[in-house]
Amino acid sequence: MTEVKQASGRPRDAEAASAIRAATLKLINEHGYGNVSIAAIAAEANVARQTLYNRWNTKADLVLDALFETAGEQAAAPVHDPDKTCREQLAIFLRRVFSHLTANGGPIRALIASAQEDLAFRDVFKARFVKPREVMVTDLLRDAQHRGELDPNRDPEMLSRFVHGAFWYALLTGDPVDDDLVRGIVDGIFYP
Repeated sequence: MTEVKQASGRPRDAEAASAIRAATLKLINEHGYGNVSIAAIAAEANVARQTLYNRWNTKADLVLDALFETAGEQAAAPVHDPDKTCREQLAIFLRRVFSHLTANGGPIRALIASAQEDLAFRDVFKARFVKPREVMVTDLLRDAQHRGELDPNRDPEMLSRFVHGAFWYALLTGDPVDDDLVRGIVDGIFYP
């Protein structure tokens, strides 16, 4: 008779992971990245600390994962809609991004600050969070050029950097990321 060994430990629980991500964003929003410990996150999520360490190597990994989850929902790539101008699509995209930044600006600001102190973390933050969003806007602006809505001599990659620079600056200085900023950015890219 062959003995069947059971795997040790509990299976990963998607519900626990979701609770941990929610607790992470809540605490970072309330107290700032540097003032939140893994122990506090575990307590808020009502899980053992080891549950966090089984899924994430560091607090930064956990915070990034929580932000990516909400960014994927609220700041997904713009849908290339042939019935809307690229100007309209950019405005819609920016409103969704700004909604995300309004809800999660605290953790994002804290992560930007942490990225200045930890070069390895900065590389991960840039590769996994910043660059993919720049590519989304660059692709939309290239589409605008193909559709004749944007001067073909303008550089979509540089324009994307301008777009992101404008709202990162507003986020870091505490200025509102709102419809006025959306209009200013879109007008600056497409000229009214």
